[in-house]
Amino acid sequence: MSDVKLFTKLKLGAYILPIIIVSQFACTSLWFAGNAVLDDLVLKTGLGTEIIGYVLSSVQIGFILGTLVFAILMIADRYSPSKVFMISAFLAALCNMVLLFQDISNATLFMARLGTGFFLAGIYPVGMKIAADYYEKGLGKALGYLVGALVLGTAFPHLLQGLKLGEDYTIVIKITSLMTILGGASIFFMVPNGPYRKSSKVLQLRAGMTLFRIPAFKKAAIGYFGHMWELYAFWAFIPFAVKTYNSIHNIHLPYSLWTFFIIGLGGISCAIGGHFAIKWGSGKVAIISLLLSGFLCMASPLFFLMPPYLFLLAFCLWGLFVVSDSPQFSTLVASAVPLELKGTALTLVNCIGFSISIISIQLLTFWLEVVDSSYIFTVLTIGPVLGIWAMGKGGLNK
Repeated sequence: MSDVKLFTKLKLGAYILPIIIVSQFACTSLWFAGNAVLDDLVLKTGLGTEIIGYVLSSVQIGFILGTLVFAILMIADRYSPSKVFMISAFLAALCNMVLLFQDISNATLFMARLGTGFFLAGIYPVGMKIAADYYEKGLGKALGYLVGALVLGTAFPHLLQGLKLGEDYTIVIKITSLMTILGGASIFFMVPNGPYRKSSKVLQLRAGMTLFRIPAFKKAAIGYFGHMWELYAFWAFIPFAVKTYNSIHNIHLPYSLWTFFIIGLGGISCAIGGHFAIKWGSGKVAIISLLLSGFLCMASPLFFLMPPYLFLLAFCLWGLFVVSDSPQFSTLVASAVPLELKGTALTLVNCIGFSISIISIQLLTFWLEVVDSSYIFTVLTIGPVLGIWAMGKGGLNK
């Protein structure tokens, strides 16, 4: 690439990041679109509450399968990331719109959410890959905003459902599908390949596994896996936590709106954490976040005994710290590998991390039958402990 072309692409960076952020927010709104209207879908399909955990996990399973395929085939490194992002967004929106069918069976619902998750594999990690292609320096800050957009996108369907727009749950599905189509098109037409992109011309089927021979990558990956044990299980069960508190204290806190606020606050902390990472380093920001979220995990049974304002404050703080380490782990992962394997590395750790989240979600579903409802979150402490152990082995605090 000539110096003139490189300069031109660097100048584009002034508006590239906002476009990626907005598109990431729009497209990842699909993630919890089904979760936000789960009560309506259960009534519509006749699904029993005993398999809600499986429905919640279907997007995660699809995402795992998608990231596995994308990583093995090195899709984000061999092809234009912007084109991959757009095609994935269109197909994910199509799967999401299946939920609008009048007669939808249990199997169709599961497959629709599975397909949505599969194509989200071409959106979330590929969006980070696009950012990494533009920001060689300050990547922690850029990914802080990008993951913040993911968090807000994840929370957005709960806001739509909480506002009860026309009392029609299909509004959530229609809006998130349209947003995703527009987000995918914006990336393709407005975000060219980044100046630091280095394409892999040859398919290396074993490239992903060889990455674990890199010490810095291995440590960052283990830290991320500990973080993922906690994150999505916490998010998925926030509505349950608010409903449980309402039942214990015989009050009515609007669980959809509070789920939006609790998850959405994490978007702010991701962006703030990105700024701190410039001064402190991504490793320190990640380990502080893990320590605070781990403490809140252990203390969670006490939250259900508190007055409403303290209960909500505690969960809002948890929402802040449970995800602020995510973009910094991604920064550490991307920084630890060769340029031509960044997309594969990010996709691979997402694949394994979300596989772990499936286990923790299912464990919480099972745990409900074993312990008092106010204690279900305590088992999530395992994740932060593992992540802190990995971080404490050195080499990441930079």
